[in-house]
Amino acid sequence: MEMRRAGKSGLTLSRLGLGSMTWGRDTDTHEAADQCRAYIEAGGNFLDTSPIYGDGDSERIIGGMIGTLFNREDVVIGTKAGISLINGERVISNTRQSLIAELDKSLSRLGTDYVDLWQLHGWDPFTPLEDTLSALDYAYSSGKARYVGISNFSGWQSARAISLQELHSMKAPIVSLQNEYSLLNRDVESEILDCADELSVGFLAWAPLARGVLTGKYRGGTPSDSRGAAPHFVKHVEPYLNDRASRIVDAVSVAASGLGFAPLEVALAWVRDNPAVTSAIVGARTGAQMRGILKSEEIALPQTIRDVLDEVSAVL
Repeated sequence: MEMRRAGKSGLTLSRLGLGSMTWGRDTDTHEAADQCRAYIEAGGNFLDTSPIYGDGDSERIIGGMIGTLFNREDVVIGTKAGISLINGERVISNTRQSLIAELDKSLSRLGTDYVDLWQLHGWDPFTPLEDTLSALDYAYSSGKARYVGISNFSGWQSARAISLQELHSMKAPIVSLQNEYSLLNRDVESEILDCADELSVGFLAWAPLARGVLTGKYRGGTPSDSRGAAPHFVKHVEPYLNDRASRIVDAVSVAASGLGFAPLEVALAWVRDNPAVTSAIVGARTGAQMRGILKSEEIALPQTIRDVLDEVSAVL
């Protein structure tokens, strides 16, 4: 699998990352290991997780794989901090105190002394940014995080954070932005991708298959075994079950049929091969699904197909 540098940093990631949001909830330990094994055998090196995934179980599962499924130094482990679930509600706190406490808990669950990439999971409007960034500095200078990044920040928020960290050589440089990006959600093209390019940081795309909608599985309704049928996922899938999305999915399916590919291969290749993308993070519930996703590594989209999909999915 092709390796790419995250901006001007020394962090090298495979162009497909393995997401673990379902691990510990919809994906058990056995299936998670099956996915990870297939991914590593395909040449991938980047595992993306968060304390909020499976209430910490995703990190625990990855920790159990270290030394059994892979050597620690061979895999880039990225986790996050700042978002927690309290009484079923998502709460964000980017205070120095809470972030550092979360990092220590993540390291304990992962069973490692450091994470390769530690990311702020979202913007906290109630905490001074300088206080938040001081936690990144601590993690970086202590060696508990080899690199640091931010996730789900807007364009101006990203630029502000990156610029503040560049003011002093002793501060932790932000090396990556992570945001949603797919044919059904191209919002990052308005500011985020330009920010990443201008400030020389990497861009990590999450949900490149739009929560599975771009696979075409929802064209005839909602399958009973799909994420769209799960109570905790339905709110994430429903926004992409509309007329605009249907037109884009139809175009992807037609292109796939003409090329002899699967729709998910076409949709994923469209994101993965954007020059602005360092790594596209993919997730699956089963090892079989992951092996199907990894088949996209064998294809490249003709430019004419990219142009058509650009036009069909353009934000008006």
